[in-house]
Amino acid sequence: MKISASIYSDKNRGLEQTINDLVAHQVDMLHVDCNDDPKVFEDIAQIRKWCSIPIDLHIISETPEVYFDLLRKTPVEYVTFQYEQLPKGFEMPSDISGEKGLAIITPTDVDVFSMFENFDFLLLMATIPGQSGGVFAKENFSKIRQFKKMYPLKKVHVDGGVNGEVSFLLRNMGVRASVSGSFLFKAPSVGQALLDLTKRDIESTFKVVDFMVAREECPILKLSDLDLKAALQSIEDGKFGFTIIEENNEFKGIISNADIRRALLRNFDKLPIIDAVELLNENPITINESATVNDMLQLVKQFAFPIMYLPVVDNNGKISGCITFLDLVKGEV
Repeated sequence: MKISASIYSDKNRGLEQTINDLVAHQVDMLHVDCNDDPKVFEDIAQIRKWCSIPIDLHIISETPEVYFDLLRKTPVEYVTFQYEQLPKGFEMPSDISGEKGLAIITPTDVDVFSMFENFDFLLLMATIPGQSGGVFAKENFSKIRQFKKMYPLKKVHVDGGVNGEVSFLLRNMGVRASVSGSFLFKAPSVGQALLDLTKRDIESTFKVVDFMVAREECPILKLSDLDLKAALQSIEDGKFGFTIIEENNEFKGIISNADIRRALLRNFDKLPIIDAVELLNENPITINESATVNDMLQLVKQFAFPIMYLPVVDNNGKISGCITFLDLVKGEV
């Protein structure tokens, strides 16, 4: 996941000193907030003289057309417009270069992106816009999953409340970039903050239930409906590489791609009459929904083989959701 440094969050140094520090630490992007102030393009022009780091411009304005010529004269790599301030009928001129993004605040539904499907990414404002040091609103986890399901080829950026713990979770969910401001500049050093945003051992306050894939989004098959075709179809439709098996809301186990492979190998000589129950792993590795992120990491580290998903159960052993690590590699690219 790329880190976009919010340059105006550094209140203690001049712009050039801030940029030089970020260049020295090889930050991925420079986030420039434009709260309806065209003068930020003067700063962008200066930044262009100091470095070649991609600029991530976020414009909040009810008159976006004011910025079109400025963007033509001083192109940026990423330009985002805040949805809530945009006038009806807004259209982005096709001759403006760079990736285009739509920013929305937490209460706004991701469905609004349907009016901007020619854009490249969605920027989720996970705290109150303009609020420095705010807390990440956990409902944005489900919004990320919803958006990625609706638009699998589009990218997700996040701005607000991204600390070391949240950064880990966002990487796991395949988020492409996160904006860091106060967390970056209030740390002992920019380098230390960047390490915190990318490290694997983290302090955790979120629970598994806060960011898991909810039960209604999980591939689930009743034991009474289980046969080989149904298992394969559920795995195929779920896109997670496994399906959960239950009966009368009782968790029975999972069937994964690996379980099917092993069952086929065990029964290779009798494939025409294979019983799909042979595919069921009745004792998979699971995690309780109240476990912390650190609990989850310690559990995963116990096993020599890679764990790509975890069924999440409640205190009664009933299934409440699942966690998948399939997007972790994507989030690191």
